[in-house]
Amino acid sequence: MNGFLVEPWRLRWDGLSVDQLDRTESTFALSNGHLGLRGTLDEGEPVGLPGTYLNGFYEEHSLPYAEAGYGYPEAGQTVVNVTDGKIIRLLVEDEPLDMRYGKAHSHHRTLDFRAGTLSRETEWESPTGRRVLVRTTRLVSFTQRAVAAIHYEVTPLDDDAQLVVQSDLLANEPIESDTRDPRVAQALKAPLAGEFHWSEGRRAVLVHRTKESGLRMAAAMDHEISAGSTEDGQQPRTEIACEDDLARLTIAADVPVGRTLTVTKYLAYGWSAQRSVPALRSQAEAALAGAKQTGWAGLLAEQRAFLDDFWEAADVEVEGDDALQQAVRMALFHVIQAGARGERRAIPGKGLTGPGYDGHAFWDSETFVLPVLTYTMPGAARDALRWRHSTLDAARDRARVLGKRGAAFPWRSINGAECSAYWPAGTAAFHVSADIADAVARYLAATGDTEFDVDCATELLVETARLWASLGHHDPHDGFRIDGVTGPDEYTAVVDNNVYTNLMAQKNFREAVAACLRNPEVAERLEVAESELDTWTRAADQMRVPYDDLLGVHPQSEAFTQHQEWDFENTADGSYPLLLNFPYFDLYRTQVVKQADLVLALHLRGDHFTAEEKARDFAYYEARTVRDSSLSAATQSIVAAEVGHLDLAYDYLVETALTDLEDLHGNVKNGLHMASLAGAWQAVVAGLGGMRDHGGELTFAPRLPRGLTRVSFRMSFRATRIRVDITHESATYHLVSGEPITTTHHGEEITVDESPVSMKIPAAPDNPKPTQPHGRAPRSARDR
Repeated sequence: MNGFLVEPWRLRWDGLSVDQLDRTESTFALSNGHLGLRGTLDEGEPVGLPGTYLNGFYEEHSLPYAEAGYGYPEAGQTVVNVTDGKIIRLLVEDEPLDMRYGKAHSHHRTLDFRAGTLSRETEWESPTGRRVLVRTTRLVSFTQRAVAAIHYEVTPLDDDAQLVVQSDLLANEPIESDTRDPRVAQALKAPLAGEFHWSEGRRAVLVHRTKESGLRMAAAMDHEISAGSTEDGQQPRTEIACEDDLARLTIAADVPVGRTLTVTKYLAYGWSAQRSVPALRSQAEAALAGAKQTGWAGLLAEQRAFLDDFWEAADVEVEGDDALQQAVRMALFHVIQAGARGERRAIPGKGLTGPGYDGHAFWDSETFVLPVLTYTMPGAARDALRWRHSTLDAARDRARVLGKRGAAFPWRSINGAECSAYWPAGTAAFHVSADIADAVARYLAATGDTEFDVDCATELLVETARLWASLGHHDPHDGFRIDGVTGPDEYTAVVDNNVYTNLMAQKNFREAVAACLRNPEVAERLEVAESELDTWTRAADQMRVPYDDLLGVHPQSEAFTQHQEWDFENTADGSYPLLLNFPYFDLYRTQVVKQADLVLALHLRGDHFTAEEKARDFAYYEARTVRDSSLSAATQSIVAAEVGHLDLAYDYLVETALTDLEDLHGNVKNGLHMASLAGAWQAVVAGLGGMRDHGGELTFAPRLPRGLTRVSFRMSFRATRIRVDITHESATYHLVSGEPITTTHHGEEITVDESPVSMKIPAAPDNPKPTQPHGRAPRSARDR
């Protein structure tokens, strides 16, 4: 039991579990891709982990090295908890509402996926017996990206009451960091230096600057207040005070029993590396003015309209598993929160829900999150790719430092510079550049966005292709080799000819050639000669893809299948994740896989493999993959469905969808796993729906597991929205809006137009049931 009530369109927690606060603060987080608010209680205490984040706003710190080495990144980046505007404290006859004292007769919080709000209702009795009803609703606007708002209502229940509300902007609020690196802890200790503070009436503005990175941010608040009608006609008394790190509006009112004191708090945030204090102040105050002009009811209406459109394009319906239905919708809601208004900023691995991974973006964004956005909200995918394009100079610089051409994109970063201190997983994980190219090609095929193709895509594809051309080499024995790299599996580092990396680089080469032929003027500007196109074509055609003839499978990398087997039988359950209990030396030289690697290639480059190869490869790696990463279950679900293991696909789908709701990795307190959440959509659409986009062609091969009776999903392609309804017997394709499109159903061409198209579903392949490492099989979805 995860503590949340199961409802199809909401996430609700009844009662207060103080020991679960840091977990629910992540799941109840609100964001729009630019601004993120953790789901802390309005009073600010009790609290698990405070958090207010601006996408791309960070502090720098030195990176720790026991021994220096050429090319090691020098500076780390850590997301900063910026000025907290969520805090609204209540005093009832001088007694502060604190959920740890008095008595809560009822208390629940609800995240509404259609309204885009977090609401709270509490009936609280003070230690001296005063009862009040507190109702609050919070939103981070999708339509006004700098704006958040809180609607706060207090009603005395059994007697007239003097109520005092304190509404704060608080900078440098104390946070207990659990980082083991003292450099990071020091960087996060009061990271904001006050530069300006001002208040008047019910409005206040604070401007701060980070001490090392030199970024400047502004936070502003304004209020509307109503005490309802009072017998003597007195209006609430207000008083505002302001200093470097605190602005506070105090509201005092005598409220008769049954009447309601209402406070609507508007918040606005902005940051810049270049703009001045007056400019940022003006930006924040302008956003406040816009929010107040719209008003609370208007903000709610805009939020609902935005999400109505999103759900029309993206909703997933699941029949037969109510908990999975809720989890998939929650996953989609948080994915759209992470990317909707990022607007040329990264999508961090935790979104803006917590400080996990130091707020860094990884290849997770392009490989797991962007496919969801590409087929549901393509504009957000475009903006995320524009961020990558904006960091090209940093990627070129990194390639030059490493003695290579083109662009070497970072394994982890906030501003585009590599900040991983662990080079086998960081510097050597070159596949991130091909992952970006893959996301670019997918977006272009799905949208036909010629403007983006000319402005950004072709340059991204060219510079990543140049990296592979300089990183690999032609060998008379094996064709084009890419040696000394780390693939997605971090338990097998610095290897030769990682199959996933090589196949993704092969696609990168071919997409770059096609882009240059489409856009010769861009190719000319980038000084791409015909000889370079020939070089890329030859490398792609001769790409080395190892194969083990003896075992009849593809080794994850050269000689992987010759490594010693890991002793799973004698590995205790408490030893996982293995990286925390065994030296990397042991992991690197054995056949143990942290997360889907070769199996990820079966999905993303499935056009390279035969059906028989996919079945054999999946079974081989299923027996060696321990899923010590939240990235793995979704991919295993997708490929399991394709090779006919539908019940296993269901098990993995449930695992990825419930990763955060059930805190399966024990670290949700630091934020949600965006890739795993996006993986839930992929496991439904690409797994059970069999959707593939190889070569830019959209195809489907749907099948259902025994535990589900119906699955329906929506997506868009070339501005056409479709809905696919799947039962055990058939699949029906509906045109929701746009022009008719042609696709295939299990290899048979169909045209989806005004009339729904129903097709029978053939039997699944009958392959031997695979096994997992001892103790690492997924929990059965049907038995939970």
